[in-house]
Amino acid sequence: MTKRDKLIKRLLQRPANFEYDEARTLLIRFGYSEENRGRTTGSRVAFVNSKTGHIIRLHKPHPENTLKRYQLNQLIEELQKQGVIKT
Repeated sequence: MTKRDKLIKRLLQRPANFEYDEARTLLIRFGYSEENRGRTTGSRVAFVNSKTGHIIRLHKPHPENTLKRYQLNQLIEELQKQGVIKT
């Protein structure tokens, strides 16, 4: 099982301690790049797929690095819509 497969499995379990860095790693492995443009974007980050142009927007959690449950649900839903992951 690859690291990507392990991250997918962990994401689908919706753990309470899934970190932003794990989500970023997974999205990068799916062909997304992280974009945080401008001086005033703050914690808002866009992940853009260079092949499809699909955009996933997240807020970087702070002060902790753990994503909220609703963020995990949104991330899973977006990746399922794109056919990247299956449940």
